[in-house]
Amino acid sequence: MNGTKKWVGIALAVALCLLGSAWSLNAQAPAAGGQDSAPKYTLVEYNAYKACEGESNPTAKIKCLDDFVSKYPNSALLNFVYVQYSIAYSQQKNYPKIIETADKLAALGDKVDAYTRFQAYLTHVVTYYQMLADPGNKGKGLQKDAALAKGTIEAAQNALKLLPDIKKPEGVADDAWNKQKAQWPITINDIAGQAAMNANDCSGATNFYKAELAVNPDNAVATYQLGRAYYCMTPPQSMDAFWYMARAVTSKGATQAQSDQVKKFLKGLIANYQGGNVCDSLIDGEMNELLQLAGSSADRPSSYSLPGGADIGAVQKDMTIASVFNDLKAGGDKSKLTWLAACGLEFPEVPGKVIEAVPGDPLVLKIAFVTSDAEFDAATTANMDVKVVGQPEAARVEKNSAVHFTGTLVAYDPEPFFLHWDKAKVKEEDIPKEKGPKKPPVRRPARKPSGRSS
Repeated sequence: MNGTKKWVGIALAVALCLLGSAWSLNAQAPAAGGQDSAPKYTLVEYNAYKACEGESNPTAKIKCLDDFVSKYPNSALLNFVYVQYSIAYSQQKNYPKIIETADKLAALGDKVDAYTRFQAYLTHVVTYYQMLADPGNKGKGLQKDAALAKGTIEAAQNALKLLPDIKKPEGVADDAWNKQKAQWPITINDIAGQAAMNANDCSGATNFYKAELAVNPDNAVATYQLGRAYYCMTPPQSMDAFWYMARAVTSKGATQAQSDQVKKFLKGLIANYQGGNVCDSLIDGEMNELLQLAGSSADRPSSYSLPGGADIGAVQKDMTIASVFNDLKAGGDKSKLTWLAACGLEFPEVPGKVIEAVPGDPLVLKIAFVTSDAEFDAATTANMDVKVVGQPEAARVEKNSAVHFTGTLVAYDPEPFFLHWDKAKVKEEDIPKEKGPKKPPVRRPARKPSGRSS
C-alpha cells in the first residue's frame, strides 16, 4: 500500500503555502538618517532586491537573484532572497534547487527566527516528498538516492526539534494555528519515515512511523508502513511486521480496498514465513486470530508468535504418518505444530483397513489407520476418508481388506478424530485383479433314444 493521493495533496498544499503566503517576509526600506533601528542594508541594495521580488517570470527572477547574490554575497536581505528563489524554483518544479535554497535559508541560523528556520526545514522535507510523487520523475531512481534521503531525514529531525519553540505569527487565528501545528508532526514523521526506508534505515523508519501514530493512531497507511519497516530490518522482525500490517487491515482509517490489499499481502508474507507449504485453510485461521488480536490492542503482546519455516521443517524432518497420528490425537501445542507441518503434504503408502467403499467420482474409501495385525483385526470404525482420483480400478477394493494408499493430507477433525485425504492412489498390488468374463456353459448335444424293433 503506497502513499495515497491524499498525502500527495497535503505535501503540495504545504509546499505552496510555505513558498508563498506562509513566509510573509517583507523587507523594509532603510530609514533616513542612519538610525540604529534601520535595516542593515543600503537603499540601493534594497531597491535591487525589490526589483527581483517584483519579477513574475521565474527564469528572469532567478537571473536577477543570481546577480544580487553575486553583488551582495553577505547581504542582510539573504533570507528574503532565498524565499524568492524558492518561489521561482517552485514555478519551474526544480525540486533539487528548492531543497538547496531551503537548506541555505536554514543555515543562516540565529540570523533568522525559529519559525523561519522551521519553515526552511519543512520545505526541504515536503519538497522531497513532492519530488518523488511527481510523475515526471518516474524512473529516475530518486527513491534509491541515499544521500537525498539522508538529507531529508536530517531536515525532518531539525524541524521536529524546532516545532515546540515556534510562535504563532501575528494575524493568524488560534484555531487555524493549532490545527496546522498538530498536522505538522504527522506530515514530517510520515515523509521522514519514507526517506528512512529509501535510505535502508529501517530501524530509523520505525521510530518516525511510531511518532506519527502517537499523534494519529488511525492512520492506516502509516501503520502498514511501520509493518514494512519492521519486515525490512536485518534480520526481519516478522512478528512485529505481521502485527502492524494486521493493525492496518483493521484500522478505522483504512478503506475497504486498502484493507483487502494489505490482507492479501500479509497472508502471502505469513505463508512465505512458514515455508510456503502450509495449507491455505491453516493460514486463514492464523490470519483470523491475528486480525482479532491486532484489532483490540495497539501493541503486540510478547506472547504472540507464529512458528516459522525452520520450526516446521524440523518437525517434518523426522515425521511419519504414524507420528502425525499420535501427535494430532494427543492435542496441545505439539499437535498445532505437527498439523502445520503435515497439512498439505503427500504421504506415501499409508496403511489401513477398508471399512467402507463409497462409489462415485471420486471414489471415497473410508479406512481405519492400522500399523499391526492386532490393530487390523480390532478395527471396526473408520478414522480416515480417502478420495481416490483418476484410478477407477480402485473400485474393486473390498470391504475389510488391507490397503496402502499415497495421498495428500488436507484436513482433520480433532473430535471425533478423523483425517481427510485427497488426490489419493491405492497401491496397485492391493487392488484385486479384474475377473474375466464368465464362460458360457458347454452345451452337449441331446442324446438320441436308442431305437427298438417292434
